[in-house]
Amino acid sequence: MKGRPVDRSPLSERVSDAVALLAGKRTIRCPQPGCRVNIRYRAVTPAEAKRLTDLATDHARH
Repeated sequence: MKGRPVDRSPLSERVSDAVALLAGKRTIRCPQPGCRVNIRYRAVTPAEAKRLTDLATDHARH
């Protein structure tokens, strides 16, 4: 199975996001169906958080 993309179910993604949230991290995902891009951050300035959110949610930029 080496080299094959991991097919993560929405449940496993939600669990992973919950664990990250408990660790003080925020996860932003691309809303485009089928797009696997997500950005996780913590301890950033509000301006940097906005920049990362804009990057993750604008499918044309990634």
